[in-house]
Amino acid sequence: CLVHQIDFSLVIGFIAPKVLKRRRSTPQGETMFRTSNPALGDHVFDKAKQEAAPNTERMTIAGTVNKTAILLALAMMTAMWAWNVVFPGSATATIDALPSPPGWLLMGAPILAFVAALVTIFKPTVAPISAPIYALLEGLFLGTISAMFEVKYPGIAMQAAFGTLATLGGLLLAYRSGLIKPTENFRLGIFAATSGIMMLYLISMVMGFFGAEMPFIHDSGPLGIGFSLVVVVIAALNLVLDFDFIENGEEAGAPIYMEWYGAFGLMVTLVWLYIEMLRLLAKLRDR
Repeated sequence: CLVHQIDFSLVIGFIAPKVLKRRRSTPQGETMFRTSNPALGDHVFDKAKQEAAPNTERMTIAGTVNKTAILLALAMMTAMWAWNVVFPGSATATIDALPSPPGWLLMGAPILAFVAALVTIFKPTVAPISAPIYALLEGLFLGTISAMFEVKYPGIAMQAAFGTLATLGGLLLAYRSGLIKPTENFRLGIFAATSGIMMLYLISMVMGFFGAEMPFIHDSGPLGIGFSLVVVVIAALNLVLDFDFIENGEEAGAPIYMEWYGAFGLMVTLVWLYIEMLRLLAKLRDR
């Protein structure tokens, strides 16, 4: 079932790295709530700075932006290929007429992306290699589910992509202008809300194994649409925390490979936001 495939992707792509990262993070009483993104904690930048040689090139915001653009381009490349595998573009195609996507696209790609995410999180020095691999693998999965949504809701994939990029640009502008300031309470609230949402998806995935589901998550009624709106807002606000920690990385003088690490952290959030955009738009189309 497509909805359970999406739940599966969210759990292994966001929840599991978050939990594992939190268990490794913030030694000796340091705050755990500086970011809800599993990849972007202050301790990561501090450790990288300590391990770097004195003459090592340092991380910059501009460099991280460039690396993020590279990861997005890589994800788009594999997404386009997977799209053509699932949906060759026939105007008469229907969701029932399409052949089942290869299992390695729906199941294998997210699992391998999860492995790449773990490697990046536990060994940031290899982020220049593992982050592009993560982007390529996530692109395969996103292209597959985007094509499946597109067949049922023509034009939805482009709308979700533009919505995600517009949200990224708008929040970046708001952050840089000082309209949104990530205070400690703000961070704590976003972390708590994100953790609660991810636990709901985990429960939904487990329920799916027994043929049951949470109707307010997947329902297209007012409650389901309201839930998706809340999740989209929480996912978007995670970007603010990511911006904050990338800026802190530059100020801390983190080594240059942390640009890839910071870009990877943004990719984790952007993947989540794009999937939630697809879900919200699909529910609105069903009204």
